[in-house]
Amino acid sequence: MATSVKSFPKLRHHVPLSSPPLPPAAIDWLRDIGIRSQADLRQRGVVLAFLQLKASGKTATRRLLFALEAAARGAHWNTLSEDDKQALQRQLAAHPPVALPPSAEEQQDYLIEAMRLADLAAGEGEVPVGAVVVKNGAIIGRGYNQPIGRRDPSAHAEMQALRAAAQTLGNYRLDGCDLYVTLEPCPMCAGAILHARVARVIYAAADAKTGAAGSVANLFAEPRLNHHTAVFSGTLADRCAAQLSAFFRQKRDRHD
Repeated sequence: MATSVKSFPKLRHHVPLSSPPLPPAAIDWLRDIGIRSQADLRQRGVVLAFLQLKASGKTATRRLLFALEAAARGAHWNTLSEDDKQALQRQLAAHPPVALPPSAEEQQDYLIEAMRLADLAAGEGEVPVGAVVVKNGAIIGRGYNQPIGRRDPSAHAEMQALRAAAQTLGNYRLDGCDLYVTLEPCPMCAGAILHARVARVIYAAADAKTGAAGSVANLFAEPRLNHHTAVFSGTLADRCAAQLSAFFRQKRDRHD
């Protein structure tokens, strides 16, 4: 989601970030969170990039926010109008809290385990979706799709993993926990994740039909809700999408 106050022209090439408008230290900070060019900054969004720097413990002042906007425009921060600055500050105030993503290695390891669980679902004739809940580096809940076998419309992979994690902790509130799932959560699962106070959701494949983390709706970005879970996606997306496609292809072949 773009968060800058100005509509930018399309870049023809990757323009590196420079000082000015950015302080040299800020260029290094941005590189640490995967932003190396003007195009990267525009794609991430100025306000989101600012909040991610802040979440990483960097000294993120309003002046840096203005400098980021200027860098995205290819201008100097003192060229921003007062209206520009006020619009940025309104976007900042309205933005949900931001957390940093788990490491790439963690994301891959836990999503591979979720894929293994998804295979169990496929073996039982269920749509292959798997999920794990992680706290302090340990898996405390596992689940895979079982609505058919359990005769339970709520028995999605995420719901199963949340229930198992709650039993492990002895508390329905899963503060400090992360949920990894092979497919973008639906509205039901998104609501349960928010109710459980899960800190971060990491999903692989997007769901264009019922995805509630940005594909169809985004409950996680709803500012009127009293808890905000950070959401990250994309890791192993192709592999998880292929896992789903293979399942439905086999079902079609059996019915032909």
